[in-house]
Amino acid sequence: MSWVEVIGYVASAFIVLSLTMTSVVRLRLLSMTGGLIFVVYGALLPSIPIILTNAAVAGVNIWFLRREFGPRRSIGAVPIAPDAPFLEDFLRAHADDIRRSWPGFDSLHEEDFVLLPIRDGLPAGVLAGRRDGTTLRLTLDYVMAAYRDSRIAAWLYTGPGAKQLRDAGFSTVVVPDPTPGHTDYLRQLGFRDVDGALVREL
Repeated sequence: MSWVEVIGYVASAFIVLSLTMTSVVRLRLLSMTGGLIFVVYGALLPSIPIILTNAAVAGVNIWFLRREFGPRRSIGAVPIAPDAPFLEDFLRAHADDIRRSWPGFDSLHEEDFVLLPIRDGLPAGVLAGRRDGTTLRLTLDYVMAAYRDSRIAAWLYTGPGAKQLRDAGFSTVVVPDPTPGHTDYLRQLGFRDVDGALVREL
């Protein structure tokens, strides 16, 4: 096997691996990388069709990634009643994934504050918690796997989304029992450790 063939196999591996990703961002990053390696492979053959096709693949992925992380990305959040039928269906459909990321979550209560994060007009997760004066004590902060690399939490806690929480009367967000998978990420978003909980001022 020549080193040129090795490059072709590596490019193919990136493309195939991208198709196994549940995260849209990771899918596009791997697909873009595979496309760029295929461009190199096509140049070494040389093969104009391989170069053109994969340059287009890489370009499309770059365009979507710029949109994903750019200032005009479509992220939002809408309040929803805890007993809304759509919300109940959403939680039921994602129950297994929610248990993996928030094993302590049981169910919503009628007094809960609930937001539905939105990505490109579609529901991307659920933020829920109990109101304690001006403090929101989170019981669920779930984002679907496809959107976990879309920085929705950063938008909500450190970006424009924080205003929505402030407008709802909250000045502090508390995660009473942080799960190991979320702890480091929340610290990166400015949450600090206070008596075993994670706390962030809005």
